[in-house]
Amino acid sequence: MPENSETSLDIFTRYAENGASSRLRHYRYAAALESAGFRPVFHPFFSAAALDRLYAGGGRNPVELLGSYSRRLLDAATAGRRWWIEYELLPKIPAAIETLCLAGRRYVLSFDDAVWAKVPGGGFAGGKFDRLVRGAAGVIAANAALAELLKNRHPEVVEIPTAVDLDRLPPPGTEAEKFERFTVVWTGTPITCRYLLSHAEHLRAMSAAADFDLLVLSAGEPPRLPGVKVRFEPWSEAAENRLLRRAHVGIMPLDDDEFSRGKSAYKLIRYLAAGLPAIASPVGENTRVIRPGGTAFPARTPAEWAEALLRLTDPAVRLAMGRAARELAPEYSMRKYSGVLTEFLHRVLA
Repeated sequence: MPENSETSLDIFTRYAENGASSRLRHYRYAAALESAGFRPVFHPFFSAAALDRLYAGGGRNPVELLGSYSRRLLDAATAGRRWWIEYELLPKIPAAIETLCLAGRRYVLSFDDAVWAKVPGGGFAGGKFDRLVRGAAGVIAANAALAELLKNRHPEVVEIPTAVDLDRLPPPGTEAEKFERFTVVWTGTPITCRYLLSHAEHLRAMSAAADFDLLVLSAGEPPRLPGVKVRFEPWSEAAENRLLRRAHVGIMPLDDDEFSRGKSAYKLIRYLAAGLPAIASPVGENTRVIRPGGTAFPARTPAEWAEALLRLTDPAVRLAMGRAARELAPEYSMRKYSGVLTEFLHRVLA
């Protein structure tokens, strides 16, 4: 065990820093953790190169996957006594094996998705994640739906949304020149792009109601959405910071299923920080972040999506909602939640 194990915090993330969930919910807090007296040491399961290949449509490499498990087991064997784990230590490995690796450690689990909903024939109660949660020192949930479920299994649950780092963004009042054409923006990964495809009918209804470009910020290939004018830009943090502010409206469509109801509302939070009014599916955490008619419009049916877009073609409506959005952004910021996180980790890992 390392000599400085009393101050070290070993952080076992699912991805390297290019993975959105790992970057936003773990790596971004490195400075705050150091200021609070921790020595954070990051251990990603999937390498940056592996995730890049997956986003490019390359799939999983069995040899590389074996290397990921070997590296994770070595990291676990040589780590200190205090751990912060994103979802699980060993993906897809039974709980009976994983708990052997967790023996003698105090660990905190972090969830921003209902990952158990993706386990074939799974579910939370009685499954692997139920067992891991019961053995944890504490649990971090990204939204109310997850927190409510987890509080039934553990007394130490804290709700910390996927927060935006306002220090990386221009200060309020710094206006950006908007695109000449009316632009609706969506930002996300090739994995979450499925929500655009499942809402193709809604997007076509919007296109029939008003002329606009759909700006997609992502990796991989542009989505195929016949009947919708799609403009694709490769995602980078710099591109996102620059292009979101130039768009007119942000969107966050979601399917109404168990997994989606457990998702964080980060896209909406990111639009708040960019001063963008939004249209979003009233599913899960979205319903808590949306201020209907104030910062965003909830919409379910194609007709409701089209009606919301028509209302946002009014510059005065967009301006008022955009200002309200930016004023709400600090409620979902790292400035607010960094202290909440470090206090919780200190307390439950003591």
